[in-house]
Amino acid sequence: MEEVLTEGKNFKLVTDSELPEIIDFLSNYLPDSIKFHQTLKTYLKDHVWDFHFYVTKTWPEQAVILHFPGMTRTPNGKLYESFSVFCPCDQLENIRLLTDEDMLIDWTQPIYMNFTHAKIMEKIEELYGGTMEKLTGEVYCQIDEKIGNEEECNITVFAEDAEMMQLSPEHAQIIHDLYPANHMECVEVFEKLIEKLPCYGVFSATGELAAWMVQSYYGAMFSMQTRPEYRRKGYGLILAKYLTKLVKERGYMPFVVIRPENDASKGLYAKLGFKKYFETVRAILRPHEMSSDAQGGGGGGGTQQNGH
Repeated sequence: MEEVLTEGKNFKLVTDSELPEIIDFLSNYLPDSIKFHQTLKTYLKDHVWDFHFYVTKTWPEQAVILHFPGMTRTPNGKLYESFSVFCPCDQLENIRLLTDEDMLIDWTQPIYMNFTHAKIMEKIEELYGGTMEKLTGEVYCQIDEKIGNEEECNITVFAEDAEMMQLSPEHAQIIHDLYPANHMECVEVFEKLIEKLPCYGVFSATGELAAWMVQSYYGAMFSMQTRPEYRRKGYGLILAKYLTKLVKERGYMPFVVIRPENDASKGLYAKLGFKKYFETVRAILRPHEMSSDAQGGGGGGGTQQNGH
């Protein structure tokens, strides 16, 4: 098993007992910090996956926080090969501490960055000496809006005989098989999410899984898909409305990551009071001398991008 380092050159490992204070700090930077803020909350509450969080040794004066490993599948599956980062957008000069980190991060090898605020990624790109492959998403949050009245949220009306139920781990394989970016995620991710978090599916009259949506380890709703033969029946809206309600009840701010060209999803979430707040980027950083035909980490599709 790979050794977990207690510190790097500029960063130190955070203990679980320190996380509530860090969550409080990040709450001052919502919605920009939403992915990290809710990843920490979900980690403490449900421990869906093993993460290791690091903050600067000068935290919070220089407020940069990292989490390893990212959820993106990487060629070597190393602990420090994939990660995510947050820094307040008015303190981006502190990102230099990341590019100067030569103990936790091996900058001579490809780095797989999980969805990170676009302004932070722009700063990394400015400082990085290699090339970058990027995939952009738009973060939509529901901050102040209500999802109709309580009675409306609790009633699901289908145009035909169908039923919405919590998924079970046995459904993970089919969801993974049909997930557009399944080359980047292992089926165990979906098994853990279904086991620990609200993950619902719409089942047809014959018992077939027709549509589904899950809450992710970072508090967002993602992987919403409807099989082609069951589209235009309102399943997506019913799932999104119900999951939004559950996410809020569990103490999270509902948000989704949507591809810029996906007007259908934007229209669906607009009906539920979601608004765009910022862009986020998933990227692979490669040193200039690395071959361009190494494994890619972009991709994706479907109704939403996976925000891992």
